[in-house]
Order: sequence, then C-alpha cells, then structure tokens
Amino acid sequence: MQERRALLILHGKQALNEEVRAAVRAQRERGWELAVRLTWEPGDAQRLVAEALQAGYPTLIAGGGDGTLRDVAEAMAQAQTDASLALLPLGTANDFAMAAGVPVAPRQALALLETPARAIDLGEVDGQLFLNMATGGFGSTVTASTPEDLKRVLGGAAYLLTGLSRFADVRSAFGRFSGPDFAWEGEFLALGIGNGRQAGGGHVLCPQARVDDGLLDVCIVPAAQDVVGTLSTLFSGGLKGVEGVSVSARLPWLQIEAPEGLDLNLDGEPRTGHSMRFRARPGVLRVHLPGDSPLVSRRALVQDGQEP
Repeated sequence: MQERRALLILHGKQALNEEVRAAVRAQRERGWELAVRLTWEPGDAQRLVAEALQAGYPTLIAGGGDGTLRDVAEAMAQAQTDASLALLPLGTANDFAMAAGVPVAPRQALALLETPARAIDLGEVDGQLFLNMATGGFGSTVTASTPEDLKRVLGGAAYLLTGLSRFADVRSAFGRFSGPDFAWEGEFLALGIGNGRQAGGGHVLCPQARVDDGLLDVCIVPAAQDVVGTLSTLFSGGLKGVEGVSVSARLPWLQIEAPEGLDLNLDGEPRTGHSMRFRARPGVLRVHLPGDSPLVSRRALVQDGQEP
C-alpha cells in the first residue's frame, strides 16, 4: 500500500499563495501527511531534497517554475533514490508540466499523488541534468531576456511578445552536430534538445518527444535568408510549423562543437560552452504523471493496463 507521506519543496515566492495553501489543506484532509519547506536562495532545493531523503520521505513534491522542478528532479536522480516526485507547476511557462498534462491548478496537481509513479528519463549535458529541454540560439535569448514583471502580467504570452520585439536582433550561431547515424553542421537560428516537447512559454520544438524512450529529440532550425518568416513559421505552433523549418533527429546522445561558443538554457539555467555532449539518462526518476500523459509512450500505457 502506498505510504501517504510527502514533503513539498516550495519556491519561496509562493509561500503566501492561497491556492497552494488550500491545496495542501485538502490533501491533508484526504489522509496525507504533507510537510512544506521553502527555498530562499540557490542550493536550497538540493539541500532540502537531501534532508527529505535522509528523513525517509517516500514522495517529494516540487512546487515552482521549470527551474525549481529541474533542481529537485536533478537532485533526486543524482541521489539514485527510489522516492517518487510529484509536480506542482507554479511558474510562468510551466512548459514541462503543460506538455505532460499535469494540471496547473494546485488541487488537481496534488491529486496526482494518488496515481502510480512511473520511471522517466532525464537529459544530461556534461554531468548536468535537465527535466524538460535545452534550448539555444534565438529561443534561449528570448527566455533569458523576458523581464520578470512582464511575465507576471502576461504569463506565457510575455515570451512571444519579447520574441517579436527582438526579431531585428536575431543572429545565427554555428555548430557541428553528431550522433548515431546523424551529422549536421552549419549556421542555425534555434536549437532544441528535448526530453519534453516545448520551451519558452509553449513553443513546441520537439513534438514527438517521450519521457520513457531513452532518447533525446533534437530540433535544429537552420539559418535562412528570411529570418522573420522562418521564426514566424516555427512559433506558429504545431507539428507542421516545426517540421517545415527544422532538421530533426531522435538520439541516445548528441555531440555539439561550437567554435565561437554557444549559449544554452537548461530549464531556466544558463550554460555556455564550445564542446558539449548530451545524452539521455533512461528511467532515472519516478514521477507521478497523468495516466494519459502525452509524454508517455503507448508501450508504457499498455504495460500499465490502459488503453493506448
């Protein structure tokens, strides 16, 4: 029988969120022993994960934006724990949670504690883990340069507004990409390496991604003479827009060489490098996801006894 005991690691900015408080009370009324700890500064999420595992909590909950979810997921995977993770998405974009079908309403999100946890993959670049996606080029610039005030007012639409305002500043980057039976090099405008499907407030870069297939989905948008047209097509949404302007692959690992350097964004965490090796880390974390999550493969659904 599932032990109904969990610890919520909550981003400090959400401490007075009444919806979260009500959701925690409701979960306690359902018989859950639910403790709450707040993050305040960098490193807190990792420390709180270690303390929770030391205390024997069988389930942890990450409450915050994509960065908080990544921090908790990485710390748990590095600890090689059997404890499971539930997601309480409270950020502006909530890209991983949205793609996975995790509700953004706190009560509904915490209700997923009642669903069985399933093993999922994480992505890794040179030892650093990520839950959702690594983005480079124009997409990472938009994510990094969108003001916090604008995100609070407009939500995910803030990324699109920032992107539109920065079209004139778009610069391509050069990279050499190689993996099993895959090679491409040239100037590119945007890059996505996904365990999840979307980034930057809902822009779908890896529409076929699954979190349990042992692969990373790669999306490279080559530089084009019509920069505005290319990026407009990319950000128009859906499978057709991405496939029309990108080079794609699904790989267990990917090597990137960028002689002039490449700026990346890993679930909100900036990273810069000239030579980077990505790989999928299969099944390293147990996560409570909806039974019909789009990020779960049909094979896994059949094994769970559900309709594919």
